[in-house]
Amino acid sequence: MTYKDGFTVVEAADATPARGGQLTFAGLGEPRSLDPAVTIAAGTTGGVEMLNIYDSLTRYDVATASFVPQLAESVETADGGVTWTVELREGLRFTDGSPLDAAAVKRSQERYVATPGPEAGLWAANVEKVAAAGGTVTYTLRQPWMSFPSALSTGPGMIVADSSGSGEEFKPVGAGPFLLDRWAPQEQLVLKANPDYWAGAPALESLRFVYMPHQQASLDSLESGEVDMALVTDPEKVDPLIEAGAPAYVSMVGVGSMVLVNASEGRAGADPRVRQAMAMAVAPEAVSSRAYGGKALASTTMFPDYSRWHTATAGPKSDPDRARELVKEAKADGFDGTLVYRSVNDPGARNSALAAKASLEAVGFKVELDFARDIGQLIGKVAVEKDYDLAKWGLNYRDADPFSKMYATLHSAGGQGFGMATSPELDGLLLELQGATADAQGVAVMDKIQQEINELVPFLNFGPFAEVITWNDDVHGITGSGSTMVLFDKAWLRG
Repeated sequence: MTYKDGFTVVEAADATPARGGQLTFAGLGEPRSLDPAVTIAAGTTGGVEMLNIYDSLTRYDVATASFVPQLAESVETADGGVTWTVELREGLRFTDGSPLDAAAVKRSQERYVATPGPEAGLWAANVEKVAAAGGTVTYTLRQPWMSFPSALSTGPGMIVADSSGSGEEFKPVGAGPFLLDRWAPQEQLVLKANPDYWAGAPALESLRFVYMPHQQASLDSLESGEVDMALVTDPEKVDPLIEAGAPAYVSMVGVGSMVLVNASEGRAGADPRVRQAMAMAVAPEAVSSRAYGGKALASTTMFPDYSRWHTATAGPKSDPDRARELVKEAKADGFDGTLVYRSVNDPGARNSALAAKASLEAVGFKVELDFARDIGQLIGKVAVEKDYDLAKWGLNYRDADPFSKMYATLHSAGGQGFGMATSPELDGLLLELQGATADAQGVAVMDKIQQEINELVPFLNFGPFAEVITWNDDVHGITGSGSTMVLFDKAWLRG
């Protein structure tokens, strides 16, 4: 199966939208919060909900493979990526009536860094100064960052009104096409149309988000008509959708099927021999076979050959014999061989964990599996408490802009490493990637990054995933953005 980013079906541009109705979207997991300074802005973690509440300064346009202005009128640099000027659209207002001007953008982004937001480390390490005047925001960076507009399409670019507050009292107030109507945790989250949206009132009356126990339940509900759209990532379920020509928005994510390795002091992964043994013990083909019936793209390389970032250097190779030797060495120095592996409890993740456990125990490890009740609980154990040795995750490095997420997760100052191993060498290479002015230059740096990853082993990579938002034939007018997020500002339902 060959995948690529974008829409599987291109709609006619002259269709006349019908007005009214409620669209129901089956998500993968309920967000912990609707605050972009708390929740990762991605389709799998609540990003669709937040994007439709806040909109974003830029969005990813898959047709042009570029980040284009959204709340912004223009985003430009005149000095090679050190200074960026954002001109906002005229007359932008939050749903509480207050103006979304340059000062509001600056306040929201300062709040994002102070909270700190999921990409706060990336932002704080790179943005030296933000100047606000009227509808103009000027960013002065510490070094050239040619893909800076991509950072304005995620959390930092989702502008939050002052009236939202913070902490337990936070209420989502944005300038997007919808606003929060009601939220019954573990049941449903409903957004209603914003009649004063800058691009015109949405055709839909409301959006309803529901969170199914597993992806098959989402697809069953889609088939029965209980939901109109669903997000799926399980390769065994994605393949039939694409083969059948179902309408869908596809987002390819490198290092999407993977396991974090905690290298924090006192954890097993603090020993580089243990990390190397883990990488040599688990073959991605074994995970694909047991977890996804062989459908998953199996590769330890960060960007396999579908990607424009594909390099000559491959990922770590399986070598169980060498892995056993390294485990014995570590045990001789006091390591007891035990690894705590945390995961969610959906069928694919469970089978992936069982495949990894079998491979790791075959070389001398003892693996204790712990399955969280939902994604929120897993995030708490891994991202907040860092209480794990291995954790099923998705770093999700996307072709549109791999740098931002790679910096956030792999740089020592990135803030989203969750205890993964870092190095001065990797930090330096990421800064080289940041300043790359052409794809060829970026690919050359990416090859060096892959070599350093092979040596450092901050994670175990099993391969990329295709994240797919699919819908029934009554849904029209979906607008795509990055990180598997979609806008419903122009969406409508055929009655």
